[in-house]
Amino acid sequence: MDNDVYLSGLLFYDLVFTGLPKPPTPGEEVWTVDMGSGPGGIANFAVALARLGMRPVLSAAFGDDLHGRHCWDVLEAEGVDLSCSRRFAGWATPVTVALAYDDDRALVTHGATPPSFEVTPPSTAASIVHIAPDSDLDLPGLVFADVGWDPTQQWRPDVLDQLKHCHAFMPNEVEAMAYTRTDTPELAAARLAEIVPIVVVTRGRDGAVAIDAISGEQASVNGDDVVAVDTTGAGDVFGAAFVHATLAGMPLADRLRFANRAASISVQRVGGALAAPRLEEL
Repeated sequence: MDNDVYLSGLLFYDLVFTGLPKPPTPGEEVWTVDMGSGPGGIANFAVALARLGMRPVLSAAFGDDLHGRHCWDVLEAEGVDLSCSRRFAGWATPVTVALAYDDDRALVTHGATPPSFEVTPPSTAASIVHIAPDSDLDLPGLVFADVGWDPTQQWRPDVLDQLKHCHAFMPNEVEAMAYTRTDTPELAAARLAEIVPIVVVTRGRDGAVAIDAISGEQASVNGDDVVAVDTTGAGDVFGAAFVHATLAGMPLADRLRFANRAASISVQRVGGALAAPRLEEL
């Protein structure tokens, strides 16, 4: 195989401010204790996989602007294959500002719909993709799906129709409960397990719950007791580590512990992609 994992999704330039005493209000200026910047979105998965010793190939649109060029250079330096990505003049790379406070973060994003382009994915053991109602899931290997925040907050159930093409689905608890119209992460996971073989619902500081309908395993893990500096991209780092552990053949409970530890290390650092741990740390 040319690469271990193929990734397709939206890329952002992330600018993260940490240590905010409180969210800013109109008319005031709030100073932070630290900040960071770098590639975000689907790039969080790509860098996390590369740092775990895998070979990711990323398919994403980059603006041919300062932010896009910076993200491209950082990803190449991290060992991410960009042969399936494209640069577009006249289109601005989306920018997300993350404001970290109270052990969580709020996001403000500027961007336009990315240009469409076609590539032929290489042969890989797995793929990771952000799904939408019209997603093209003709992808190589085992397909691991994630889903982004729905700004309309309609949480259209037809998004879940895409899961019949997937091996695993890895939403956070807010997304899982919203799409399944359930009240707990456990009920959401059970509902999703009727559609897709493997379900992982991440719960931030509370850990994660998962169901593997293939093996019949069910597992949960509590969050590690750490001081969170910045939670940006932690769910993506968790997902990348879970994919790594799945391809390594770990039992479900071990996959959750491995992924949870990766996420708990990342939240103690500033940024998303560049906070991902390396394999020797785990």
